[in-house]
Amino acid sequence: MKTKYTKLERNWVLYDVGNSAFTMMVSTLIPIYFNSLAEADGLSSTNYLAYWGYSISISTLIVMIIGPVLGTISDNRGYKKPIFLASVIIGVASCLFLGLPGNWLMFLVLFVLARTAYDASLVFYDSMLIDVTTEERMDRVSSSGYAWGYIGSCIPFIASLVLVLKAGSLGLSSKKAMIIAFGITGLWWLITTVPLLKTYEQVNYQEKVNHPFSESFRHLGKTIRQAKHEKKVFIFLLAFFFYIDGVYTIISMATAYGKALGLDSTGLLLALLVTQFVAFPCAIFFGIMSQKHNVEKLILICIISYMCISIFAYFLAHQWQFWVLAVWVGMFQGGIQALSRSYFTKIVPKDRTGEFFGLYDICGKGAAILGTTIVSVVSQLTGSINKGVGMISLMFVVSIFLFIKATKTPGRN
Repeated sequence: MKTKYTKLERNWVLYDVGNSAFTMMVSTLIPIYFNSLAEADGLSSTNYLAYWGYSISISTLIVMIIGPVLGTISDNRGYKKPIFLASVIIGVASCLFLGLPGNWLMFLVLFVLARTAYDASLVFYDSMLIDVTTEERMDRVSSSGYAWGYIGSCIPFIASLVLVLKAGSLGLSSKKAMIIAFGITGLWWLITTVPLLKTYEQVNYQEKVNHPFSESFRHLGKTIRQAKHEKKVFIFLLAFFFYIDGVYTIISMATAYGKALGLDSTGLLLALLVTQFVAFPCAIFFGIMSQKHNVEKLILICIISYMCISIFAYFLAHQWQFWVLAVWVGMFQGGIQALSRSYFTKIVPKDRTGEFFGLYDICGKGAAILGTTIVSVVSQLTGSINKGVGMISLMFVVSIFLFIKATKTPGRN
């Protein structure tokens, strides 16, 4: 197998570098900035964590609803690129304006819009994988996307972190520093999208229909009704629903969790920066291993590892434990996301990837809603943040049994 990436493969990977900058902000600086707005209005740490979790749940619910429909529409010839572009423009614009709201509620409204557009763009981006590379290279290209996304996102993040931490010495207020940080992130996201837009062409598609919106509902209904013919796909999606729950919940709420426990903000940010540096070689490693070992076994190893991570998070109380957690997450984060994406691409019909990635997104976003909501509700009901986080370990237990069943079910791979 040739190891050099094509121009189109490189440009597809570059979008991961761009959008990962926004993910990095969501996992680090944005929760801390939101915390400052929440504290100014007198919100308790428990309510702060809960409202943050609810905002993530709302944005993922929206994408969970519109993702399959837009994904099915994008399968029509010539539709995928313009719908992808629209989601990027909305996401970038919302990111650029995030620093303007002066209260926590308006900030969350704009954040929900930015995160919704970001998540929607991934429905089309993920489904592009089948058009930009060959089946035997999918695992490695997908892993490279996550790997370079992790390391590439550190560039705008470090610039933003310096601005925020050194705002006073630079003659900036904290708010102005965050406005500039949001600007850096948004522009980075936009600039790294351009090469893909210039070179991508939709190769696998269905012919255009006269009423794509209404037809998308018909196709989606047909797909769901024909589940028995795609049994491997749907059992895998069910397993994916449960295990990606913990992954997205940990990514989305790590900083908010640490902040609610009273850990040092700078330490939290530096620990999560370490996560990115650890995730880079580990994601590449999983891509290489996928050429030598069974991908299903590699995914199962990642799920079991994340189950152990979530159990460890239940006992988290000190700064050094957060650093251990950050390194541990970095080791398996890229592997489980990249291999799941490429594995799914291989087992679905080639001309209906947008439609099926819409369902993939339902499971991913549905899980994210469940995870963040469970953490928020249990934390408020019990008054214990640790108990809320500990509950997500149960999701991994269920997913292990379902994934094993999926691997034993006949299918395309």
